[in-house]
Amino acid sequence: MQITPIAKIYNDFDSKFAVPRQSGLVNSIKSKIIFEKEYASAEAFKGLEGYSHLWLIWEFDKNAHESNSLTVRPPRLGGNERMGVFATRSPYRPNPLGLSSVKLEKIIRENGKVSLIVSGADLINGTKIYDIKPYLAYSDCHTDAVCGFADEKKDYKLSVIIPENEACKLNKEELGTLKAILSGDPRPAYQKDNRIYGFRFAKKEIKFSVSNNELTVLGIDDE
Repeated sequence: MQITPIAKIYNDFDSKFAVPRQSGLVNSIKSKIIFEKEYASAEAFKGLEGYSHLWLIWEFDKNAHESNSLTVRPPRLGGNERMGVFATRSPYRPNPLGLSSVKLEKIIRENGKVSLIVSGADLINGTKIYDIKPYLAYSDCHTDAVCGFADEKKDYKLSVIIPENEACKLNKEELGTLKAILSGDPRPAYQKDNRIYGFRFAKKEIKFSVSNNELTVLGIDDE
């Protein structure tokens, strides 16, 4: 089977380091999906306005290497305990495909072409999208689902401190999104407290450190 991208997504997630670990965890950031010419026709989106959420099928195209391992080290288990790849959502998979649920915020129709605004995405800026399907609550939502070891770690959060002299460098929406990203602890699981970390977000270089479950932003600087 050969598959080709139908679109790319664009947002402020400039770095793989700080992208939310799951879709729907940071809903304040908006993303724009721009379609390839042959898929941007309005007829391909007839009826889409009746849905509130979508599934995105996309590619982990920023992985540095292919994965042949059948086990991975989930970050929420400290990065030391191995689990089967099919029991995790690790990006290192036999086929590097991701699946994300996002909220459809707006359908834009311009010059006979369609683009979408969505929220809750966990995709890096420029990620290739291979398909889009509507989310169906009656079949896709399972309120009695059991979620294994993921349930044990779902409420894990860091306390985030952003000094006022740094916070003023972002607008209100960007600041709220950054706090949500950082509270989820973007650090690699195998790295410990007191290191200085950096990543790009909203065309800024963000630097922070963590001590005793408290994350402090050290700098928000222009690239």
